Amino acid sequence: MTDIAIFVCAATAVEEGGKGVRFPVTAGGEDATGFVVRYDNAVHAYLNRCAHVPIELDWNQGDFFESSGLYLMCSTHGAIYAPETGRCEGGPCRGGRLHPIMLIERDDQIFWQPDEYVRPARA
Repeated sequence: MTDIAIFVCAATAVEEGGKGVRFPVTAGGEDATGFVVRYDNAVHAYLNRCAHVPIELDWNQGDFFESSGLYLMCSTHGAIYAPETGRCEGGPCRGGRLHPIMLIERDDQIFWQPDEYVRPARA
């Protein structure tokens, strides 16, 4: 774990069950994005990469929830994920998981923390 905290957005930018906010990261040495959503009054962040095929989940930028607002959904193959755990609940990756990204919400702002796999975006 690291003490680095990287600003993502204002806390008000992430509404319950609404659009997510994408942010640049480096994952396994490759350029990628992470995303943050709010579900059940808590923020959750994941690497924006489906557990089935390594493609981004959102069908329009920031649109991660399916129509009921209960699950995150991969726009390509329809895999659905529990927003609070990232666990695949249905579809081609059943039982797989999204890679979580540690968040800190403080002073009305959201920050993310790097781990061994997800690092700050390359300059």
